[in-house]
Amino acid sequence: MTQASTAPQVVDWSAAAQIAARLAAPGPQAPRDELDALVGGLRAAAGDAVGHVLETTRMSPGPWGEGGGGALSPVAVVDRATWARANTQSMAVMTDGIGAVVAQVSKSAISPGAQLAGAAEIGAVLALLSGRVLGQFDPYSGPGRLLLVAPNVLQAERALRVPVRDFRLWVCLHEQTHALQFTAAPWLSGHLSGRTRGLVVSMARTSAELAKARFDKKIVMIGRSVFDALRGDGGTIIDGMLTHEQKSELADITAVMALLEGHADVMMDAVGPRVVPSVRRIRARFERRRDGEGRNTFDIVVQKLLGMDAKLAQYRDGAVFVRTVERTVGRDGLNAVWAAPENLPTAREIADARAWVRRVHG
Repeated sequence: MTQASTAPQVVDWSAAAQIAARLAAPGPQAPRDELDALVGGLRAAAGDAVGHVLETTRMSPGPWGEGGGGALSPVAVVDRATWARANTQSMAVMTDGIGAVVAQVSKSAISPGAQLAGAAEIGAVLALLSGRVLGQFDPYSGPGRLLLVAPNVLQAERALRVPVRDFRLWVCLHEQTHALQFTAAPWLSGHLSGRTRGLVVSMARTSAELAKARFDKKIVMIGRSVFDALRGDGGTIIDGMLTHEQKSELADITAVMALLEGHADVMMDAVGPRVVPSVRRIRARFERRRDGEGRNTFDIVVQKLLGMDAKLAQYRDGAVFVRTVERTVGRDGLNAVWAAPENLPTAREIADARAWVRRVHG
């Protein structure tokens, strides 16, 4: 794991990790042999997915994505608490240096109490999210690693009543596509973290709401804004804190996140029924689950509070962008998006894919 520096942190990330892990629910129970089969099946699916993803996307992983055995990145099958802890570590790396700016603007050192307030906020949210994430590629842990959240995969399999081998491979196709995105475009992780850090620093310097808040409230608000910006979520509580320029920057960060999610969604289905025989049934049932089918009122409220509705919009907006570009210039033309930072779509272009095609392809 890449370590953040010893500069002042806006959040006590160690405490955030402990809080998130402690609050994360363990998930569904199963006999030991079933759990062993789940872990082994996920590892096998992650390996099987690589070749299919490379063939389908027509992307090259680049020199640092060509690991031993054809792997794009290390794979870790984890529980919810481990996923939550891993995310606090990645966020600490991505936000390194922001604490010094906040303290400078506030003309006051960041107290341990204020850091703990931010830790409690982010730890609690990560604990809730830990029950909803099937997998995640983490580009900020050394060369990157793929996390597969075993209890959530098990829970989804049971709820959807789909063939487990197909479902595990389908999930891994999505996550290995994310791994390929970052290995094919090795500048992407630094680009995203730099833009996010720049946005949050700008907010700390200009937000009138922050200026009027008590210092401990500033830290909680900054901590939450860090979390929201890292996830690329618009339409959250931070909207009222942003200037016009900052809203535009957040919208463009959100556009990149939409590209990443939409591209992975399209490619996982494009592999097709030859590889995942029940792919159409899985997609139909999964979309109904995303839309809230079978969820109780509490789950729906939590989903809204976590900004998951905005996240679902990213998947769908990004998928429409990818399909429209492919219909216009083909898959190889789409892959120009990974060539350089300036080729990433803006917020306007995510909604108007042909504008991206005109700008990039002429």
